[in-house]
Amino acid sequence: MNIALWIAQILLGLMFLMAGSTKAFSYEKAKASMPWVQDSSKGLVTFIGVAELLGGLGIILPYALGIAPILTPIAALGLGLIMILAAGFHAKRKESKAIPMNLILLALALFVAFGRW
Repeated sequence: MNIALWIAQILLGLMFLMAGSTKAFSYEKAKASMPWVQDSSKGLVTFIGVAELLGGLGIILPYALGIAPILTPIAALGLGLIMILAAGFHAKRKESKAIPMNLILLALALFVAFGRW
């Protein structure tokens, strides 16, 4: 089980670090590749990016370093919340192709949250 949890943590961490860095630091690139960014303020996109970056770091580093490992499941719950909100946002915009990925990431985040609690 520990190996499966680490695989999920690393996948989530890398995914959110990449997506978050694009949203936080490359607004124009995000605007070109994600349709919803065009209709959102730069501040909101940057906020989401920073939240994803922190979640990506939080899902790996605390448990890996043994420093406050309780932060790993908390970060996983935070990323799960982001995915619930993202799925709702995409549903409202009728962007149904994005929702399955949100649900997969939500499931992985919940797996890590409950597995590491």
